[in-house]
Amino acid sequence: MAKSTLSFVCQNCGAAYNRWQGKCESCGEWNTLAEEDTSGSVPVSIRSKRKGRTFALESLAGKSPDAPRLSSGMTELDRVTGGGFVRGSVLLVGGDPGIGKSTLLTQATSLLARAGHRVVYISGEEAVAQVRLRAERLGLSDAPVQLAAETSVEDIVSTLSEGAVPRLIVIDSIQTMWTDTVESAPGTVTQVRASAQALIRFAKKTGAAIILVGHVTKDGQIAGPRVVEHMVDAVMSFEGEGSQQFRILRAVKNRFGPTDEIGVFEMTGLGLREVTNPSELFLSERDLGTPGTAVFAGIEGTRPVLVELQALVAPTSLGTPRRAVVGWDPSRLSMVLAVLEAHCGVKLSGHDVYLNVAGGLRIHEPAADLAAAAALVSSLVNAQLPTDAVYFGEISLSGVVRPVAQTPARLKEAAKLGFQRAVLPESARGDAGGDAGLSLNAVNSLTTLVAEIAARGSRRGESGAQPEKNATPARFRRGEG
Repeated sequence: MAKSTLSFVCQNCGAAYNRWQGKCESCGEWNTLAEEDTSGSVPVSIRSKRKGRTFALESLAGKSPDAPRLSSGMTELDRVTGGGFVRGSVLLVGGDPGIGKSTLLTQATSLLARAGHRVVYISGEEAVAQVRLRAERLGLSDAPVQLAAETSVEDIVSTLSEGAVPRLIVIDSIQTMWTDTVESAPGTVTQVRASAQALIRFAKKTGAAIILVGHVTKDGQIAGPRVVEHMVDAVMSFEGEGSQQFRILRAVKNRFGPTDEIGVFEMTGLGLREVTNPSELFLSERDLGTPGTAVFAGIEGTRPVLVELQALVAPTSLGTPRRAVVGWDPSRLSMVLAVLEAHCGVKLSGHDVYLNVAGGLRIHEPAADLAAAAALVSSLVNAQLPTDAVYFGEISLSGVVRPVAQTPARLKEAAKLGFQRAVLPESARGDAGGDAGLSLNAVNSLTTLVAEIAARGSRRGESGAQPEKNATPARFRRGEG
């Protein structure tokens, strides 16, 4: 009989320790260590005693057929997956509780079942009656989806092996699954890893596509060991704010398609509705004529998206000014503020700075630097930016505006939504082309843009002459607003 070995495993990152301690040294989280039996993943009674078998080796010159894809019937979901579900692939979907993961997968499985495919929905958190209530609320109770409420991986694999191979299997969620080969409680790192491995092995053997639903931690990361994200073929994050109706499905990893692709949905009383033109949706409630707002022409995956950046710069009475950001990287905001102060003479050390991305979208690309800087300066000098202009460009530490990729796609999307002007890097003028029909305002340095916005603020006020081009306003150097 094998000797039992106990270890303390972090439930957040999977690091193992010989003794309990309050803080995990690997991920820095507190009170995440749990005692687990790590003597072996498979009991001695079921370990194989046979020798390894030989297998044939093939060359790189062979021809392999393209992986057939299964369309889900939802355009936005197919966009994120790269065109549909690949046979034998395993996808991991994570998101905050109540964000709509189960609703999205219920709609997708119902569409596939109505198309004549065998689809199985395994729920480990809800009873079958609860899943039926959701389907009835969504108007999908007539879809021939096969339901079950089960948590044993061995029983699930044995049941799914009978009859025709399902085209799509949904496991909701992987944290509730458990396997007999591991002696630990469900939801622990060891159980999640072993259960996921068994389901992935079944998918590769039979060709069925499996979607694993995963919980997320308080900082938005998918709970459980990081090795699960490396084992699956695609990782998708379902994002959104509870107070807003917009939901964004983002591809974090995808072996069969582009990463950072997004699908936009709107939560309604009848479930999730696909948004085919997210730019128009994000700008539908735009507040025209207000200083501190700029429209950013961004790229999410392969799709151009226009979104409004809102900035508020207000004098502070605190010793340390506040810097609050929603939907953007706080480090990028700190860098833009430092460049404005060092190279443009814009003194913001005595002001609170707030920046928000309207609509609940999270921006990751550095091309939003120019739009953020324009919104910040506009709010500082109380100058209204042109309502028919879009901004994009990366700002370097020297204050130079650098070019970004896919300039024609950004301009084409802006022209389609009725914008007339675009503020872009000088070096990107040659890539813009003449088909967009926009008036291009190319800037080489951030100082030029600041001077133009300051001139608008001077004309808006009661006094103050327009500064010369590339000249830093004196009131910026004095730290006045």
